[in-house]
Order: sequence, then structure tokens, then C-alpha cells
Amino acid sequence: MIKDFILPDIGEGVVECELVEWLVAEGDTVAEDQPVCDVMTDKALVQIPAPFAGVISKLYYAKGDIAKVHAPLYAVDIGGEAEASAPAAAVQTPTAAPAVAATGAAVEEFLLPDIGEGIVECELVEWLVAEGDMVVEDQPIADVMTDKALVQIPAIKPGKIVKLHYRKGQLAKVHAPLYAIEVEGAAGAVAASQAQGSAQAAPQAAACNAAVTPVAQGKALASPAVRRLARSLDVDLSKVPGSGKHGRVYKEDVQRFVSGQPAVQASAQPQTATAPVAAAAVAPAAADTVVAIRGVQAAMARQMMDSVSSIPHFTYCEEIDLTDLIALREAMKTKYSSDELKLTMMPFFMKSMSLALKQFPVLNSQVNADCTELTYKSSHNIGMAVDSKVGLLVPNVKDVQNKSILEVAAEITRLTDSARSGRVAPADIKGGTISISNIGALGGTVATPIINKPEVAIVALGKVQTLPRFAADGSVQARKIMQVSWSGDHRVIDGGTIARFCNLWKQYLENPQEMLLAMH
Repeated sequence: MIKDFILPDIGEGVVECELVEWLVAEGDTVAEDQPVCDVMTDKALVQIPAPFAGVISKLYYAKGDIAKVHAPLYAVDIGGEAEASAPAAAVQTPTAAPAVAATGAAVEEFLLPDIGEGIVECELVEWLVAEGDMVVEDQPIADVMTDKALVQIPAIKPGKIVKLHYRKGQLAKVHAPLYAIEVEGAAGAVAASQAQGSAQAAPQAAACNAAVTPVAQGKALASPAVRRLARSLDVDLSKVPGSGKHGRVYKEDVQRFVSGQPAVQASAQPQTATAPVAAAAVAPAAADTVVAIRGVQAAMARQMMDSVSSIPHFTYCEEIDLTDLIALREAMKTKYSSDELKLTMMPFFMKSMSLALKQFPVLNSQVNADCTELTYKSSHNIGMAVDSKVGLLVPNVKDVQNKSILEVAAEITRLTDSARSGRVAPADIKGGTISISNIGALGGTVATPIINKPEVAIVALGKVQTLPRFAADGSVQARKIMQVSWSGDHRVIDGGTIARFCNLWKQYLENPQEMLLAMH
């Protein structure tokens, strides 16, 4: 089958690129992930890999041509050659075309859709169903980990799970079968679904993107078989303590609940009676533990290495007196706080930073790879580092310059809740222009934060301390003091610029009335 490779998004705002070099020729056989060409955007040189194995049948551009994003780049015959070079994990999977079962149902493959820009594989964290389970539309099927977030994959059709193609911990390929499902009454639609071919991935992608949200709180995690058992026994599953991971409820948990037996905790270890051990007995030596660095942790490692190796950092520290701002926030939080809006100090930090950026736009800029161009970003998309259960995530509040403090607070509440669950939408991660790391929430006063490339500045907030300070009349007063530590890209920001910017930001924070007057 001849399939066009569509040039994907290769950078925010990039709509075209120059074809620098073809690394293959027409008629060449390529393997999955083999480099096919080098292209140059206005930001960097990018190498395009092959997502499928096959034979190159057509190169649509000549060296030096301008290639369009979302247009065909080359054509590849993914027939017999692709099957021969498919990875071992894929050998276990049936073809993606539906197969008619003896019962008149059709077995269909669910192809793992695009779940984020540039993501070609993800780790299978947890199956939420088992082979043989009946599932309903939109029921969570699996949790997968990309290098950005934890994503939950829903079922797009009801039916019976026939085959799970990966084991927990394996890497699943985008656009490859994830599981097989037997769909009742679908036999008559087999021919039509075969003709659709890869178009099946589009609704799956939409369903997946819609699923990058936390599971509703209070809903028990259990398979349909367990739910049927609970219904037959008239048991409310939300009240049954689950012994599985993340509180997953098994049949044994329901049976124990009905019989009144104590629940088994997931972390519980069997207790056994042991004979006294002689004092001279030597305990066995503990073995080293080796774990793979994957997902968000791996992405952070690559990002930090790239940042420190390509950006000359310098740090600038200052202290800010937050006494008046803390008093203002305390007076306002009872009236304005709700489940959807928590009025913390962060909205004030972000809004005052946005006001200062208007006077010092270079701190809201981005520099290209060879440092020949500086782009001043019109939107103040201020990121905040969140210590989530899957690792460090930096979602950002878009267009802070156009939002009120309460609107910023509502966005911060939404992003914080999503990040702490590890389920942040890719759009909330992309597009940041400057970042805040609130290390003081965990402790510490001074830090040397690493710039979130391609941004040019980041600030770390220390913890707020009550410290003695001299007033204008010479008296000593107790004041609320916070240390801040800026890191700047010394290629485009000098010490004087970041000092003047920080002084203006400090002025707004120490005198909230001036912040309010500057807002319009």
C-alpha cells in the first residue's frame, strides 16, 4: 500500500521549512525511525524520521525546496516490506482491518492515535480492563505515559476486549494497534470500515484528546465484571475499599465487603510468625535497584541538559517585602475563593510580572538556535512549575496581560488540579514565554533555576519568612520577606536589565495599590 508521509508540526508557529538534505533515495528500503531527511525551520535544523517501514516510492521535494507543514513530504510503500521489518511487539497484533467473528460480530483493532505533538510512542502504565471484559463507549481502557503527561485512553465503541497487545511497562507505538475489540452487530460494516483504512485514527485522536482529564472523583475503578457482581449483590462500589493499584476494586474486594471481612490494603504485606533469630545471624545484603528513566522524567532530563548546555545562565537574587500584599490577599480570599478559584499569592505574582513585562519586553522574548534573531512574544504566557505525581510539569496561563487577577486565579486553579493528577492537556504545556518556580512551597529560600528553553528567563520564589527589618523611622518591625532568584539568558539579557525589571516587579508587589493603578 502506498502511503503519503504528511510533514507534521515541527515547531510552534512553523508552517514551512527548507529541505536541506534527503538521507534516502527513491527505491530505498527504510526501517521504522530511520532518518529520512534534514529540514531547516526558522528555529533549528530538524531531522525527520520514518514512522513506518517500507520502500520510498516518491520524494515530493528537491534539495533546497520549501516544504509545507501538513502537506505530503514523501510516499512510502508499506506493503510486504513493512510487515517484514515490523517490531516484535507488533508481530503479536492482528491486522488493523476488522475480521468477522463466527458470531457475526467484527473484531476491530484500536489504533493508538496521536496523543501529543511529536510523540511517537508512550509507556503502557496500567490496563484498566482485561481480555474478555465487556466495555462501554468512553470507558477508560488504559493509562499511558508520554514524555509530557499521563493520558487515559477511552473506548470509542462498546464491545468485548479480545486482545491486549502490550504488557504493562512496554512502549506502545502511535498509529499501531493497542488492543482488539469484538464489536457486536458490526459484521455488515466490515467492507466500509476496511475502505476507510487509516481514517479510523481521526475519531480516536479526538476521543483521546478529550480524555486528557482526571477521572471523576468518587467513581470506583473496576472492570465491568466486577460492576455486574456488585449490582447483583446490590453493593455500592464507591464504598468498597479496593486492594488494587489506585484503589482498583476486584471481585474478592466485593465479596469481602459483603461478608464483613476486613479490607486488604494494596500496600499490605503478609505477616508471618518467625522464630527468634540468633544475634550472630547476618542479614542478606540489599540489592541495587535499577529503574528506567521514562515519561516526564526523561523529557525533563533532556530539556534541562539542552538548556544548560546551550544557554549561558546567570542568576540575580533579591528580597521582596510581601507584608501589605499578604494582608490584602487575606482580606479578599474569603469572599472570592471557591472550588473553581483559589486566591493564592500566585495570581498576584503573575499579574504584576505581566505589568512589568510591558516595560521590559525582552524578558518575554525567544531567541533562535544560532542567536541571530530575537522574537518578542506578544502574549504573556506565564508558566508555573508544578511538582506532580508523574514528575515536574510546567503548564502556563495564556495571555495574562488580558486577564484580571481573578481570571488568572481561576486558570491557576484549573492547571494546578490537572498537573497534580498528571493529566495536563498538551495545549496547556505549549507556548510558555516565561516561568515561575515556587520552590518555597516545599522549603528553601534561594535557588538557581534552569531556564525553560526557548524562554530567556525564569524566577524561583523562596518561602515567606517573618524577619526583623528597619522601618523609615529607625524602629524594628516584623515583616513578611520572600527571597527571589532569577536566571537569565546572558546572550540577550544583561544584569542591569534584569535588575531594573525585578525592581519594577518588586514595586508592584510591595505596593499593591500601584499594581491596581497600573492595570487597565
